[in-house]
Amino acid sequence: MGKIKIAFFDAKEYDKQSFINSNENNEFEILYFETRLSEDTCKLAEGCDVVCVFVNDDVNRAVIDNLKQMGVKLIALRCAGYNNVDIEYAYGKIHVVRVPAYSPYAVAEHAMALLLTSIRRIHKAYIRTKDFNFSLNGLTGFDLHGKTVGVIGTGKIGRIFIDICKGFGMNVIAYDKFPAKDLEIEYESLDEVWKRSDIISLHCPLTDENRHMINSETISKMKKGVVIINTSRGALIDSDALVEGIKARHVGAACLDVYEEESNVFFHDYSNHIVNDDTLARLISMPNVIVTSHQAFLTNEALTNIADTTLDNVREFFEKDTCTNEVCYKCPNLNNCKQTHEKKCF
Repeated sequence: MGKIKIAFFDAKEYDKQSFINSNENNEFEILYFETRLSEDTCKLAEGCDVVCVFVNDDVNRAVIDNLKQMGVKLIALRCAGYNNVDIEYAYGKIHVVRVPAYSPYAVAEHAMALLLTSIRRIHKAYIRTKDFNFSLNGLTGFDLHGKTVGVIGTGKIGRIFIDICKGFGMNVIAYDKFPAKDLEIEYESLDEVWKRSDIISLHCPLTDENRHMINSETISKMKKGVVIINTSRGALIDSDALVEGIKARHVGAACLDVYEEESNVFFHDYSNHIVNDDTLARLISMPNVIVTSHQAFLTNEALTNIADTTLDNVREFFEKDTCTNEVCYKCPNLNNCKQTHEKKCF
């Protein structure tokens, strides 16, 4: 076949530059679109072999049908999560690949950066000293050493976060539906993690089973003053329940790089607009909440790995019968996948 043509949706400047660098030999023809993929925009992919999408592109049934009808053969996610793709419906129609580990260090380090910023009030001190206010009133934090951190999800990112926490002298307990047998980790039930943890950090994919796993009921089981960190997927937390938990002084702080309704807000500049999401506005206004706009992945190393792996996925799909990073509904949790990925899923 001729040069493979890729429709690249939700393109940002940092995305484009990393893919331009990775495609320096112009092996692929890449069309960059700033708009997200949806039923209204999928027509832009006409004549393309591949669509390349990110976390907020909507790859639902109608989109999949339209893409298949246009002759698109591959959906290439340039991220690890795939909850925005109807992978069961895509099976047998269009193959789906992802980037499973672009830079687990980037995300784990960002989670710790959020935690340290929050508990040591670094963001508040920065603002004060900009105004030459050097008062320490209200900036008292607490030591991480000796505190118990509960880590939900012990994949690559979770394991690196655990190592970082151990470096601070923290006690680590963890929960994973599929516990790792090769790690010296103290696995506990979710209820035990909620009960014992001073800090809880989420590092698991979003599924129908764990959607809103942090809710009013689970928050009530947590320690008073618990710090909650989420650098995974926003819908793991019921945002309204989190607001109520903070208002009740039960949740001590929240560090959020993701938000369940982020798709129409994150990655855009709304500094001169009124944000209509009252829950997000309330969270941002709270002094013990830090929100970053899904930037945990955003390092030079991660962007390079994402571009290289995505284009490797496309190359492998069209040149070989293998599809190493393919996902389908038969393997919703790749840590427990029964397939060897020695060939394509269908």
